[in-house]
Amino acid sequence: MKTDIPNMIRLGVIGTGKITGRLLEAVKESEGIEAVAVYSRTEEKGRAFADEYDIPKVFTSLEAFGQSREIDAVYVASPNAMHAQQAEAMMRAGKHVLCEKPFASNTKEVRSMIQTAKECGVTLMEAMMTTHTPNFEAIRQNLPRLGKIRRFSANFCQYSSRYDSHKAGQYTNTFDPTLSNGSLVDIGVYCVAPCVHLFGQPESVYAQAQMLSTGVDGMGTVCLRYDGFEAVLTHSKMHNSTLPSEIQGEEGSIIIERISLTERILFVGRDGSEEDLSVPQHVNRMRYEVADFVKTINEGRTESSVNTFERSLQTIGIMDEARKQIGLVFPADKK
Repeated sequence: MKTDIPNMIRLGVIGTGKITGRLLEAVKESEGIEAVAVYSRTEEKGRAFADEYDIPKVFTSLEAFGQSREIDAVYVASPNAMHAQQAEAMMRAGKHVLCEKPFASNTKEVRSMIQTAKECGVTLMEAMMTTHTPNFEAIRQNLPRLGKIRRFSANFCQYSSRYDSHKAGQYTNTFDPTLSNGSLVDIGVYCVAPCVHLFGQPESVYAQAQMLSTGVDGMGTVCLRYDGFEAVLTHSKMHNSTLPSEIQGEEGSIIIERISLTERILFVGRDGSEEDLSVPQHVNRMRYEVADFVKTINEGRTESSVNTFERSLQTIGIMDEARKQIGLVFPADKK
């Protein structure tokens, strides 16, 4: 690991979408890190975004961005298909990397990213915010109260703002397989990753999906088999759902409102008694992953103790198998 760790980590961001904006808002409220640069393919778009978030520098050359001595770490929030290539380029330039979920297009790319992080001695972390929240830790701590776990039902169905365009026959990058996207990898990951963090590697994977004309999945279900219980994960970009997620045990259940944000956690005993397990959380849940990223860098570690390399590999491995079963092949898989 690099030993020349700065007192203030200077962050550059790749991507100018809404999620980058939320990350930058979290950075503003965090200690030990500040945003100093934006990479965009166009000066106009990059400057408009930089001005909105009071960021001084704009780069339109990714090489110049990576070679800048004014940047210590990079947040990668480009389309999924670009994650691996851009993350590895930044790590080879000596930058620490926080890479948006899904980590990459497939397991092969994730393994390569991890190897590059180790070779370059820099921090690499998947930006899965759910697993860092205080309420997620409350879930973990209260699992023993459930007795023998029998089922985990995770649900994340959110109507995509781009789905109307798709139905109208218009191109939208949200449903473009060349960008390695679709319902499973874009939002289903919010069901898969918590399952991996709580229960580890499943014994088997079964998946089905509703495929769109572009070749990606619009909605689907993933069933994971564990020793003595099953996990049923539902995801969709074609409709909304208000159903919570639930971990069911022989002695009670834990109900989770909005699993991506872990908004409210409720324990329901077998006798029907209820206990609110929720703890105070920041409105912007990304603050917790930013704090862990900063901590991991400052402690001189290559990987997070929360979003570990093993958990990221297990998560992408499940999605790879699910994609294989539903017939979703990304161009990145053929490289």
